[in-house]
Amino acid sequence: MPMTPTSKTTETTATTSRFHRKALASVAAVTLVATGALGTAFLPPSTPAYAQALPQTPITSAEHPPGSFAPIVNRVKPGVVSVKVKLKDDAADDEEGGGQPNLQNVPPQLRDFFRRFGEGGQGGGMGGGMQRPQRHGGGAAQGSGFFISADGYVVTNNHVVNNAKSVEVTLDDGRTLPAKIIGTDPKTDLALLKVTDGAPFPYVKLAHGAPQVGDWVVAIGNPFGLGGTVTAGIVSARGRDIGAGPYDDFLQIDAPINKGNSGGPTFNVSGEVVGVNTAIASPSGGNVGLAFAIPSETVQAVVDQLRADGKVARGYLGLQIQPVTKDIADSLGLDKAKGALVNSAQDGTPAAKAGLKAGDVVQAVNGDPVTDARELSRKIASLKPGTKVDLTYVRGNKTETAQVTLGTLPNDTKVASADDRGGRRGDSQPRLGLELAPASQVGAGSEGVAVVGVDPDGPAAAKGIQEGDVILDVGGQSVSSLSDVAGRIRAAETEGRKAVLMRVKNDKGTRFVAIGLSSSKNG
Repeated sequence: MPMTPTSKTTETTATTSRFHRKALASVAAVTLVATGALGTAFLPPSTPAYAQALPQTPITSAEHPPGSFAPIVNRVKPGVVSVKVKLKDDAADDEEGGGQPNLQNVPPQLRDFFRRFGEGGQGGGMGGGMQRPQRHGGGAAQGSGFFISADGYVVTNNHVVNNAKSVEVTLDDGRTLPAKIIGTDPKTDLALLKVTDGAPFPYVKLAHGAPQVGDWVVAIGNPFGLGGTVTAGIVSARGRDIGAGPYDDFLQIDAPINKGNSGGPTFNVSGEVVGVNTAIASPSGGNVGLAFAIPSETVQAVVDQLRADGKVARGYLGLQIQPVTKDIADSLGLDKAKGALVNSAQDGTPAAKAGLKAGDVVQAVNGDPVTDARELSRKIASLKPGTKVDLTYVRGNKTETAQVTLGTLPNDTKVASADDRGGRRGDSQPRLGLELAPASQVGAGSEGVAVVGVDPDGPAAAKGIQEGDVILDVGGQSVSSLSDVAGRIRAAETEGRKAVLMRVKNDKGTRFVAIGLSSSKNG
């Protein structure tokens, strides 16, 4: 019997209903299986178990960035200047043949940084570099700076005004005025200028606190001679050590920074200067989002001294120090590889007078922990000569404190911090791969045991010990013979030490080295 439209519709509806019932049954089955597998995850929202499965206080969305940086820029831009320099006649050009920057014109504390980042750079150019002032024909240079007072004091980089015959600053309103160099500090690459005509000037303030990683920042400067250029980004990192010098403590920012931004300010969203742009790392010399700025705390401390005295005097201990490696920490019985290990305390210096000596590990200054040797250098250098400080240090198994009155760091004195590699060089154990002899017998001095031969495949050679080195003491006691060395190794093993510490001397100075004792048993 042929189907009528009505019966056809009825059958279709029945089929659809059966499909829906099957689908619902399948969903119910899946739900039951899931409920069995995941337990209370599918309980109704009103149950206590469900409430516990989610955070009691949900994470809220972060604050939105400012819709525009224009209000900040409008406030601070009048305080930013372009710095133009005429160089002395004997000042070398900024660029050598082939576009290679002349490292002789680079502050000494940045040369190693350039060389490190320059390895493998593209096109044979320098792989990383300071925000150099733009050099032009006729011995001219350009950079950036900013007013810090209404009476005309201007902060910029030392490398911007280095070898300057005359300096001018161009204000945001178009005026170009002569400036005098009040003082420079090559160690931090800062300089203070003074503009005497045209006061009062619009000026900006240095921030008192450090920004957080992720904070918005705005940079204003004179890149490529384009004065008043504004770029924005965030703080990428703090406390960066780029190998520029003993006081490295840079802010890293990703705001686009280029040549000519040197000495220019980086602002927070409150319009305060958080840093002075100084260096970039780049495979080509252009911006790739890796810029480094001197933090405002350092700027304030240096500027205060330059303003008062025209120079910077730094605190001085008279210690030669090196990092505490894990092996050294084990050899000294320390829980953590932190602090600064004293290689030597120079006779007659403040530290020596206070009783510090080789083998001490400085762990705090005035109660503030010291993470490593560089941090100790920074802390002491930030204090003025004559300041009394309490040094907390470990000697043997005891923690002691000494009060030291800081001296003045001599201008021709190298910073008393051993190369970081020194903490990883050297070795001492019965099977070191070394030929030893009393130092007095081989004309190597009156103390210690001299290294007269090194097995190139031995453990000592692997750690950098060389012929001519002198082992002064092992395990904290002086040695003068091979039996002394072996005896101190055995004593350290008996005491349950994981490593033994030695003090080694060569023509570069003294350093401590440590070797794990487990390797000596198998060696």
